[in-house]
Amino acid sequence: MTTDLNETFAAVQAASRELALLSDDTINQILSAVADAAVAETSSILAENEKDLARMDKNNPKYDRLKLTEKRLKDIAADTRNVATLPSPLGKVLKETVRPNGIKLTKVSVPFGVIGIIYEARPNVSFDVFSLCLKSGNACLLKGGSDADCSNRAIIRVIHEVLKRFNINPHIVELLPTDREATAALLNAVDYVDLIIPRGSSRLINFVRENAKIPIIETGAGICHTYFDEFGDASKGADIIHNAKTRRVSVCNALDCTIVHEKRLTELPVLCQKLKDSNVIIYADPQAYQALEGHYPAELLQHAKAESFGTEFLDYKMAVKTVKSFEDALGHIQENSSKHSECIITENKERAALFTKMVDAACVYANVSTAFTDGAQFGLGAEIGISTQKLHARGPMGLEEITSYKWVIEGDGQTRRS
Repeated sequence: MTTDLNETFAAVQAASRELALLSDDTINQILSAVADAAVAETSSILAENEKDLARMDKNNPKYDRLKLTEKRLKDIAADTRNVATLPSPLGKVLKETVRPNGIKLTKVSVPFGVIGIIYEARPNVSFDVFSLCLKSGNACLLKGGSDADCSNRAIIRVIHEVLKRFNINPHIVELLPTDREATAALLNAVDYVDLIIPRGSSRLINFVRENAKIPIIETGAGICHTYFDEFGDASKGADIIHNAKTRRVSVCNALDCTIVHEKRLTELPVLCQKLKDSNVIIYADPQAYQALEGHYPAELLQHAKAESFGTEFLDYKMAVKTVKSFEDALGHIQENSSKHSECIITENKERAALFTKMVDAACVYANVSTAFTDGAQFGLGAEIGISTQKLHARGPMGLEEITSYKWVIEGDGQTRRS
């Protein structure tokens, strides 16, 4: 297994060098052709996706992430075309100077080289990663989960067919086997892979962090809070909480915990009213439970346990925490956040400014749904992930975030003397 994969790794690394020879115009033509093929091959891709769906319980939170539809494929194609319209992130002069000795220094943006992506039941990631990596001059090694293997293989087959039409080395994107041995080989491919990006649960990210010998950028796990402040507008709050929780529960920017100031507990039923239409189960602390009892369906209202907080539900479930002060809200977020997306609902501008300054997260919102943590919503095109760490990239990662840089030094025979 390892020998075979080393051959694959070497082929992808060699293909990555060929990417440097492609013009941006050619890259854009390829992306447009892949988008067209995604739509043209809808029936075959959905047929393979059905095989994956048939093996998964419909009540599994991952089911919605796994499911492809005609509309979702059209949206994926639109995202791919959008990436083609974005300016190339490569060859940008980031800094330029001439030293006193006449040496010219130029700092230029360049690809990482080979990026490995480990992800779970998200076949859309196969398209997203390919489009962003191609546009940024990176080759990619995809390690999808077994849950989505039929879907992923159908997608990579479509991409490879387009690459062959353009006489492009198909090794610029490869899908690895789904077994653990392939994961271990990728995490240890120090001679071939420049960066690993895990996308998925905190369990997956922790495993990659603990076992990778290659630099990683952590993405995916989102334990998101919305704090309804004592100065919050209840109408805005109800809309924001409903949208953040129910727009799409299986994504990392979905709301997991609403924090409410005790002075506003009487308005908690209003804040949660729309959630009952989606059968959202609420895990409420004692004060919140008392405020909701009789105003929220009894079958959907439960007492919170310790594990209700600091949990990424990925489901129609939400915790509610009551706090005595703004400082208590900050403390609860600090203790339970995954540093993904955090929100305050308040009409007090000073309080909002303090929240955005004090909260340590990739994306900090004031009176806006956390559902907007998304590369396309940020104008970045399709995203390769949401970085929750601080080194190199943070928040939605678009084209610029998957490039590095190098220094080009030009002179006319200068030598260094002691």
